[in-house]
Amino acid sequence: MDTGRQLPLPEPGYYEPLSDRGGERAAVMYSLIVSAKMNDIDPQAWLAHVLANIADTPVTQLNELLPWNWRPPPRQILEAA
Repeated sequence: MDTGRQLPLPEPGYYEPLSDRGGERAAVMYSLIVSAKMNDIDPQAWLAHVLANIADTPVTQLNELLPWNWRPPPRQILEAA
């Protein structure tokens, strides 16, 4: 789904003072946010849910938190209707 809206890109040189590891983390987060949008998921709702639940999620179920597997909790489904 292309809504025509893009995430703002940082100014040139924005990542220069950051470490390589920081740049890799930023790229992963950007990728996950775009993946959420491509799966018609509100990135803010998805990220809030993941951050609230990741510590209690068993390692074997972490894949359920990825944007392409995630489903909003029932309460959010009702609010969207």
